[in-house]
Order: sequence, then structure tokens, then C-alpha cells
Amino acid sequence: MRRRPVLPLFVSASLLVSASLVGAGGAPVLATGPAPAEPGPTLEVDLAADRHPISPHIYGMNFTDEALAEELALPVRRWGGNATTRYHYRYDTTNRASDWFFENITEANDNPEALPDGSSTDRFVEQDRRTGTDTVLTVPLIGWAPKARDGSCGFSVAKYGPQQSTDEWRPDCGNGVRPDGTPVTGNDPLDTSVPVGPEYVREWLGHLTAKYGTAAEGGVKFYNLDNEPDIWHSTHRDVHPTGASSVELRDQAYAIGAAVKEADPTAATLGPVGWGWTSWDHSGLDQEVCGRTGCWANPPDRPARDGLPFTTWYLQQMKKYDDEHRQRVLDYFDMHFYPQASGVAFGNGNDPATNALRLRSTRALWDPSYTDESWINTQVRLVPRMKELVAANYPGTKTAVTEYNWGALDHINGALTQADVLGIFGREGLDLATLWAPPGATQPGAYAFRMYRNYDGAGGRFGDVGVRATSADQEKLSVYAAERSADGALTVLVVNKSGVEQTSQLSLRGRTASTAKVYRYGAADLTSIVRAPDQQIQVPPPVAGAPSGYLTHSYPADSVTLFVVDRPAPPTPSLTVGYRNLDRSPADAEIRPAIRLENSGTVPVNLSRVTVRYWFTRDSDRSPVQAGCDRATLGCAKVTRRVVALSTPRPGADGYLEVGFTPEAGVMSTAGQVGPVELRLRKADRSRFSEPDDHSWRPARPNFEASTRITVHLDGVRIAGVEP
Repeated sequence: MRRRPVLPLFVSASLLVSASLVGAGGAPVLATGPAPAEPGPTLEVDLAADRHPISPHIYGMNFTDEALAEELALPVRRWGGNATTRYHYRYDTTNRASDWFFENITEANDNPEALPDGSSTDRFVEQDRRTGTDTVLTVPLIGWAPKARDGSCGFSVAKYGPQQSTDEWRPDCGNGVRPDGTPVTGNDPLDTSVPVGPEYVREWLGHLTAKYGTAAEGGVKFYNLDNEPDIWHSTHRDVHPTGASSVELRDQAYAIGAAVKEADPTAATLGPVGWGWTSWDHSGLDQEVCGRTGCWANPPDRPARDGLPFTTWYLQQMKKYDDEHRQRVLDYFDMHFYPQASGVAFGNGNDPATNALRLRSTRALWDPSYTDESWINTQVRLVPRMKELVAANYPGTKTAVTEYNWGALDHINGALTQADVLGIFGREGLDLATLWAPPGATQPGAYAFRMYRNYDGAGGRFGDVGVRATSADQEKLSVYAAERSADGALTVLVVNKSGVEQTSQLSLRGRTASTAKVYRYGAADLTSIVRAPDQQIQVPPPVAGAPSGYLTHSYPADSVTLFVVDRPAPPTPSLTVGYRNLDRSPADAEIRPAIRLENSGTVPVNLSRVTVRYWFTRDSDRSPVQAGCDRATLGCAKVTRRVVALSTPRPGADGYLEVGFTPEAGVMSTAGQVGPVELRLRKADRSRFSEPDDHSWRPARPNFEASTRITVHLDGVRIAGVEP
């Protein structure tokens, strides 16, 4: 007996649209058999150049399972796709649109009577809270949501007649296409849906903020302004059969964006969420009409935009609203992107020519010299294009790509490509990205994310401050570098896309260290990231004027290699203390040590970080000991004193005099000297001391002598001398 399949919520409309467009991208077939190693391109990293923050939100996914999200400390997760355009939170029901016969599908729920509590979106948010992940939810601009928790469908065969295909488990539900290939028209949207608008969005967000707090309080942080609204006429044609005009998309963004901000002023919105490349210039109305008539040179909606490309006009209109209302309704400029060459997006790794094309095609994300090898047939430069458009039309808006997929995530080729894509996102300064259709935890694509988010199984992450990294041949070896602000480690990731082993020199300008830790994922072992032997770093470099350090490394074919170069520990100052006893009577009522500090190290020292401890016995705990400064070459006002009693006495000491310096004392240079500082200890009752058994005491001498029994501390850590 055949069973009805489980219907995933995530089906990409972009894939359906791109499949109907002309593909291109012929590439030479790769040679078969083992390839010999070859000299690779030189790689250079400069820690001082092109420094910029890398947003953690570029490492996001759509619909990730909890175990993988927890392992990756996933920064952001998106609830999006065609079905989320029409979702009713009170009924926990989506309409799957053209993905599945325009049917209302109820989400699994053990207690539907409790709705909206316990809905699938509630559970989505709750998973993200458990894994520390920021949430992106989709709110509807389309104006419709399922009418009930039922199984109604948009094109009933009984109501609208025979159709080309029907749901085999619900044969009355058709695909909205007659047997002769013409679309069913004139159907009633009320068959499945009810009108919804800003009030619905405010109510839903009111439910979410009441349960989880505002975005600032740890609730839902991001809201997509619908999903690919420029192709509603295809994906949701049962309720929106005509293409959405520029004005409709703008006005709906105004209304729903304002509703989001009213319900949660701290949340961020993302739009226009176009499906792909065509969305940059054309509204939904343009795409619907020109898709039928071929009017791309003179689309019908262009006059409404004053002749501007859609995205340029859209950003200007969002800025206009901001200027007039003093409120943003758009925080992120969000456009989906799928490579359009045949077999790349969502493809497998079985064809060598397609694999080579997949690796090349990531250049569409950034390279002005790369002509996209598809029907696009121009220079895409996706991330720089987005940032330039924002800077010109709505400065301060961030950039996002909430759907993308380069395919073959179950193959090493897809893992190499994904690692390359993540590196590009970080280098080019994208603010947020969520992979569509995430890989399974054991698939190679997941390891591409691990190389950035958990390379050592202990939470090791790629750096968050990008620095300049260049390759003499990016198509053979891609290189990305960033400094980790938490500990200063330099992380350098190299992707070998050449198909053969490459031996290359990697120069590290601005980082001297003896070794680099090496982590690798590749075709040799698809089940784990391997900790390879440490790599020696050569210092000085072999050529005058070259970087601070360099290493020569062999990168296996089809591999991702990560170097982690720890920041060298700062040199510890070398301080010695000279001591002179100014009191010739060891049994009177005073202790009179004089101290002098000398810096014999290679770095200057801020005196406010330094303390000196003179260890002694009080010989009675009946009277407190008072400390004074008789004379100091830098002035007693810049010298601090305190007497500390030990909770547990030690041989030769039950307390110590701690001498410090105020910020005004300044810095002691290398080979510098501070002192003398002449000190005096007395008891309040003027009783006598017995000094010869004190740890730091030595008989009076005419000159200063080095002492190892007076200790020196830097930031509270002892760096010289021996404690009792």
C-alpha cells in the first residue's frame, strides 16, 4: 500500500522558477585518474589591511535540526519558503501553494485545542532559544492566510473541472492546470483563505512577544516581509493570479513593516525578498506579463518606477518612508540568489564538468571580471552590488541573502563550494545569510560549516575580524583570513578547488609565531575534520621586506585547510627590586625598608600595574600596623601603601606591606629605574618588632642590594621574588 509522503515545509520557489529559464554554462570535462601535485599559487595575509567585522549571521540556515544547530552554535535560523507566505498562527496551518496542489496543510500538533500556544512557529522559536540561535520568521504581505485548520484546496476538481494532475491521496485537489495546458482562472480565494493584513501581524507578534519577549529581550529578532512576493502569480496564483506591481509591493511593505515595528520596535525587518536575478530590475507584474509576452525591454510596470530598476526604486521608497515618518520599516535589503547554470543549485556531485562549474560560479558573488555562465550572462557581483545599491539609495540598511544553495551538499564538491561561499560572505561584508535546504549532520556540506563554527569539536570558530587575504589564483586556492577578537588568534582558511595537490607559500604579515595548528576536511575522509600535525612558521622571511612570517604547505586535492595561529604572548616585563634596610636596630618600634625597582626587560612598564610586597611578622596582633612614606624620588603622593594580614601565617611572615603606584607615576622605560622609595612601618601602640626572623629583612647595609625575598607583582601576578 502506498503511503502519502510527509510534505516538507521548505520547498524553494526559486528552484521552480529557475528551472523554467534557459540554462547555460558549458565547461571542459575534467581529466580522470590521479593528478600529480603541482606548485600552487602564492597566498598572502596582512593583519593590518582591510580590517572589518564579520557578522556571525552569515553562517545561518533555514529549518536546521536542533542537534546540528547546537553543535554549530548556529547564529541564525530562518522559517521561510513558499508555505510561510500563507500561514495562520491561530490554526497552525499553511497553504503549500504550487508546491503541493494549493492545499491547506495542518502542522502536526498534539494539542490543537491550545492553539495558538504550542504552534509549529512557537516550537521553532523555542528550539532557537535552546540553542542560542536568532530567529527569522516570515510575515505575510500577500493579504491571505488559511481560513481554518482544514484540508481545503485552491483548485477543486469537483468545482473547477478536470486538471492535468491531482493529489493521489486527495484526488479532488488539482494543480490548477486544465488537461489542455491552460490555467484554471476565476477560482475563489475564499475556498482556502481569509483576508489578513496589518492587524493580523500585530496580533501574531503580540502573541510572540508576550511569550518570548521583544527582540531586545531575547525574542524573535528578525521578520522577513513575506517570501519571494514577485512570483506570487506563479506560486500562489490561486489567491494572487496577477503579478504584484511595484506600488503593491511598496505599499504592503509600508503597512506590514510598520505593523512589525509597532508590535516590536526592537525587531528588524528584511525585504523585498526577491526570488533571484530577475527580481533586481522587475516587479512581479513585469515578470508575469513579460514571461508571457517577452516584453523584457519595455516592461509594463517601469513607468510606475520612473524608469528605475525595481530594487533601486524600492530602496528609495523605503528611505522616503523613513524620512517622512522617522521610522524604518526596512532594516535589511534581502534578495535570494541561486546559481542559474544548469545542474548547479540543488544538483548532485556526479558530473565533473558541473562540479568544476559549481566551483567557478561562486565568483558571481564578488568578481567584476566574471561573466555568469548561465542565461544571466553578465557580471553579477552580488554582494558588492547589494552594498553599493544600499549606499546610494538607503544608507545604513544592512544586506541579507536569506536563501541560496550551490548544490551537492552530500558531496565533497558541494562542501568545497559551501566553504568558499561562506568565506566570500565574510570577506565581502554581507550581514546575514541563511542556506536553503541545510545538509544533514553527516553530509560534507555540514563540515563546511564546522570549519567555520566548530572545527575542533570544542567550539573553535573562524575569526570575527576579517583581514586581507589574497591568492595569486583564486580558482585553484581560495584563501580567507580573520582574527578572533576573543583571544587574538589568526585563522586562515584555504580551499583547494584545483583537483590536484597544491604546494604553496603562505605569507603572514603582522603575525610572528613558531607554529600554526592545522585542521583539515577533505575527500580523504568525509566523516571528520582531521587535526593534522602543527605547521612550522618561518621567521624571518627569506626575502627582505617580506611578511613577518611564512609557511610552506601542501594542500591535498579537494580539501579545506584551516590554520590557527595563536597570538604570541606579550613579553613579560623583567623587574628586579633593590633593597636597603635603613633601620640599624632590628628590635625597635619601626621597620624602615627602602626599595628601588629596575626594568631589565625589553618592554616599558606602566607603574600602575606594579606592586611590591615586603613580607614581615607583626610580632603581635593586638595593635594595627601603619605604613608611611618618608621620601620617594617620584613623590610620595604617587606611592600607595597598604598592610595586609595573612589569614594563615607562614614561616617568616604573618603579613606584608604592599607598595603600589598611582596612574600619575607614569611608565618605567626599558633599562629604567624607579626609586628609592623610603618606607616606615609602625604599630599604633608603638610596641617593638623583632625583625631578624622576617622573610624580607636583611641587616642594614650602606648600599642597595638585589633582593629575591621582596616580591614583585604585575596585575596581581608574581613575576619576581620568592614568597615565604
